[in-house]
Amino acid sequence: MSDVPLIDARGIVRHFGHVQALQGADFSVGRGEIVGLIGDNGAGKSTLIRILSGTDRPDDGKIRVNGELVHFNGPQDARAVGIETVYQDLALAPDLDAAANVFLGRELVIPGLLGRLGVLDKSRMIRQTGEAMGRLGVTIRPSAEVFTLSGGQRQSAAVARAAMWATSAIFMDEPTANLGVIQTKGVLELIRRVRDAGKAVVIISHNLPQILEITDRIVILRLGRTVGQVAASAASVDDLIRAMMSGVLRSQAA
Repeated sequence: MSDVPLIDARGIVRHFGHVQALQGADFSVGRGEIVGLIGDNGAGKSTLIRILSGTDRPDDGKIRVNGELVHFNGPQDARAVGIETVYQDLALAPDLDAAANVFLGRELVIPGLLGRLGVLDKSRMIRQTGEAMGRLGVTIRPSAEVFTLSGGQRQSAAVARAAMWATSAIFMDEPTANLGVIQTKGVLELIRRVRDAGKAVVIISHNLPQILEITDRIVILRLGRTVGQVAASAASVDDLIRAMMSGVLRSQAA
């Protein structure tokens, strides 16, 4: 990884009326790294991710991408620098096929007059989706309608969509919630493949054993502040719980 973080957020502050959701939070992630973002309910995790993905704006603080200061006025600004987000509800259209979901909002049209009339190039979208899924080891048929897919397959489709468009980082909110053991294993393997392809991955999860298994590094929030970070290999579930509850992390990362 480069010495310059791919995404570096410093002193992020966000108020909602009299409620301070973030009180100077810091966060960074490097290319080819999986970082877990944890904290108790109300710690500010979701608010921070919304800010870093462009769906919310901070009241104070600075965000840099590849060392360049950025200001996100909406999700389109975050996408423009290669940041994609997989929300817990996946945001998939069940009546469309996997390829149509991957290209939702980015549809390809047939060249020429038909394209100017809005005729979609479905075969090209199916082919490109199949190629992207193949690179990630996803075995879903691009022409399969989403409502026919299992929970794990839908999650894989959402991750593949994000991976296809992300050039820098992917944020994932509870990526294995409500999945069975086998489906969870498949999604975790997919996340590793996304990381190995050189992208940064940020995971929010309450599943601490899983966070220790899948991440390279863990950042802990408490009451809107970053209380520490630690290499996953140097921490235990008890260490993470203690940090979440007290703000004291026994083994800090270098």
